[in-house]
Amino acid sequence: MQEKIYTIPVNEAFEQSGDECPFCFLYKKLEKIELDAILGAAMMEPDIRIMTNKKGFCVNHYEKMFAYKNRLSLALMLESHIAELAKELKTGGFLSKDIGSKPAERIEKLEHSCYICEQIDEKFSKMVSTAVYLYEKEPEFLKMFNSKKVICLPHYKRLLRTANNSMGKKQYELFVKDTDKIISGYISQLSEDVSWFCKKFDYRYEKEPWNNSKDAVERAIKFLGGPSDID
Repeated sequence: MQEKIYTIPVNEAFEQSGDECPFCFLYKKLEKIELDAILGAAMMEPDIRIMTNKKGFCVNHYEKMFAYKNRLSLALMLESHIAELAKELKTGGFLSKDIGSKPAERIEKLEHSCYICEQIDEKFSKMVSTAVYLYEKEPEFLKMFNSKKVICLPHYKRLLRTANNSMGKKQYELFVKDTDKIISGYISQLSEDVSWFCKKFDYRYEKEPWNNSKDAVERAIKFLGGPSDID
């Protein structure tokens, strides 16, 4: 398989993800790159600061930046972000007809925006498209794709929509068949494991082996919800 620069991360994800969803593997790798960048040199770039002031961050990424222990970089971004918000959230005079609407609208926008999420999503979308392209064009990648044990539900949906927009009818039907085989096989095994996990709390089964069910809850959350730090 002849690799190009934009295909390398996708191929590496499918090679290195093991029993994990390869797209979750890709997403988390992109996320780490963005977190490292925003808490590093990028934080001091004026155009980046303008964007972080405008978009802010979701709670998930605030928590992950906080966990990095680089409190100064985070505090500097919060300082300018809060200062800008203080200006934008002014309600205006009490005689105004739309009193309170301006801050409410600004908060509404802020609740649905995150600088890091948007940076990741832009790159991730291209990688999903690359995976669909490789599925069609590279037999070696097709083998890797079909050998995967799991694709989480959020990324399964995204794959289907991306493939539907770019593949011909016959190729798309094959793609749906292959992805369905992965998903249905994993759901069947996951269902058994979760059920056995539950039974293990029944005294009648306490002496029975756990089999593959000890991490069934963690795997179910990752399958249903996508990228997760749960171990």
